[in-house]
Order: sequence, then C-alpha cells, then structure tokens
Amino acid sequence: MTDLPPETLDDAAAVLRSALAGDCDAVAGAFDAVLDRSGVVGAYDVAWCLAAAMVPAGTPSGSWTLDFPGIDQARYDARWVARFVSAYANSDVPTAEALFGAALADGQLPDCLLTLAGSAGATLRRRT
Repeated sequence: MTDLPPETLDDAAAVLRSALAGDCDAVAGAFDAVLDRSGVVGAYDVAWCLAAAMVPAGTPSGSWTLDFPGIDQARYDARWVARFVSAYANSDVPTAEALFGAALADGQLPDCLLTLAGSAGATLRRRT
C-alpha cells in the first residue's frame, strides 16, 4: 500500500474512525467525498486499506481459503466483504477488482462499502 496517495490513507482512517463510532452516515459521507474527489478508483483504494486493517500484519499472502459456512445464503454485502477480504489476504488484485466492479454494476457497492467499514471497525475493536 505504499504506492497509494497520502489522502487515501487519511480517507481510510476517517472511514475507520466513523465506523468505530458506529456512525453509518459519516461512513457513507466519507465514501461519498472520496468518490467525488477520486472516483471509483479512490473508493477501491480506501476499501483495499480497510481490508488491510482486517488482516493481521505479517500474515503471509498466498493460498488462503475462504472458510465461511453458509456463504451462499448470506446477504450480498456479507458475501462481498468475505470475498473481498479473502482476495486481499491472497494478494489477488484481479479478483478484488472484479468484485468491486460487480458490486458497482449490481448497484450494491454502497451497501458493500458500509458493511466492509463496519466489519473493519468490529475487527479492530475485537483486537483491542
């Protein structure tokens, strides 16, 4: 993530702060600001940072499998988050980009991003 613009890390931190505070409106507002300023690529970069916050530092990337019993019955946004974070853990950028594009095309991206932010916040809370 070192090649990301500094504002991306600032945006991700703002989203996480809002998620940790349980402020869904602020999370949505932060993503809207990113979309206005940097477009879909900026929102993707912030989502990638949120996935990074969920995967413990030093976790070797590679052949991680998604162990999510009943994933096919889960809501779209929950399936998306599980798969997006799995793609991050495996350094599988093409899959992450495909997931992002599919959520956008399906009109599900806002819900997916809110769920990702909430999941990242919950993960960080659990670690402390």
